[in-house]
Amino acid sequence: MVAVIVLLVTGLTGSAQSAKNSYLTAGYGVIVGGAVLAAGIGLLRGRRWGRAIAVITQLLLLGVAWYMVTSDRWDLAVPFGAVSLGALVLLFAPASNRWMAAGYDTSPE
Repeated sequence: MVAVIVLLVTGLTGSAQSAKNSYLTAGYGVIVGGAVLAAGIGLLRGRRWGRAIAVITQLLLLGVAWYMVTSDRWDLAVPFGAVSLGALVLLFAPASNRWMAAGYDTSPE
């Protein structure tokens, strides 16, 4: 959200190369950030739909980490990749699977 604010300010002050691009990128950030925020709130409230958004987000972050590896930015790639892999492990942990299965009145195999 900090990046969204910076993009809006640079667009409003005229210091951006293209104010239109600043506004569009900020809008995209609000949409994606809102979806991630909604997923987190959904998971905290016990909603199963939040898990799907969280998994997609973590897979996208793995792609970002891989891009950082190929750009020789290991200092950023390792933390991004570790957090993303850790979150994926927790999202697919046996306790998480039991929680998901409980909503469908089935037990995981």
